[in-house]
Amino acid sequence: MRHALIAGTTALALALAAPAGLARGVNFSTDTCKHDYSTPYDVDVTANGLSFHRKDGVPAQIFLHDGSLRVDGKDVAVSRSDADSLRRYEDGVRRLMPQIASIARDGVEIGFSAMTSVTLAFADGDQRARMLDKLKRKQGEALREIDEGIGSGHWSSDRMTETVAGSVSDSVGELVGSVTSSAVTAALSGDSSKVAALQARAESLDKAMDREMDKRSKALEARADAICPQLNDLADLQRGWNVRTTDGKPLELMTIKPKDSKDHDRDDGDPKKVASS
Repeated sequence: MRHALIAGTTALALALAAPAGLARGVNFSTDTCKHDYSTPYDVDVTANGLSFHRKDGVPAQIFLHDGSLRVDGKDVAVSRSDADSLRRYEDGVRRLMPQIASIARDGVEIGFSAMTSVTLAFADGDQRARMLDKLKRKQGEALREIDEGIGSGHWSSDRMTETVAGSVSDSVGELVGSVTSSAVTAALSGDSSKVAALQARAESLDKAMDREMDKRSKALEARADAICPQLNDLADLQRGWNVRTTDGKPLELMTIKPKDSKDHDRDDGDPKKVASS
């Protein structure tokens, strides 16, 4: 009974503290996606155009705007058809950025809301006040990072991962420590009423959070699903254009990998690599 209580309350804290759906910050895929999508580039969306850039790999910098293309500082001639595809690709990315930012914000809020509920249920006194203050501060920092990053048109997979995973993991450790401490204290006290009260608290929170988190997670998942058709369209545009970089290779702005395939460098039997890495 005592060991089950300790394990159960710790698992509860861990399960509720993870923001739903945000592990896909670098690699995006849901059931409505034809493939797994990501990009090796950081992306800046400005009024002057789209900039794709990276520190490792060639090409290092790609800029496109209104059908024109520049690769590593050199203008690249494209056909009228490809110019139209590039123009549509740019428009698609511009529409996607604020949607992804909104999903990221909601995911962070769901995660911190869960951690706040766990803190209110298990932490006491000064520890509760201190942890709630820290959670509020961390949540504010994470939301601010999203607003200043992808919310302002600047996508960086490293920054996104650090913002989401970092802000949550910093708080999870202390939260789990508090939950475990409460369980251990109750279990070792020998007071069956304390153990029963903590067990009842955990079970009540579990049921309440199951309902709330399920509802919010499904809503977030539905919004993520709505992103996929737009990513599918971008992938189709990339597959369809005949744009070549200065070294003669196909222009590949996004990585397109087949789902559930052991060979992620092949797509539907096609041995051609579909993206730079």
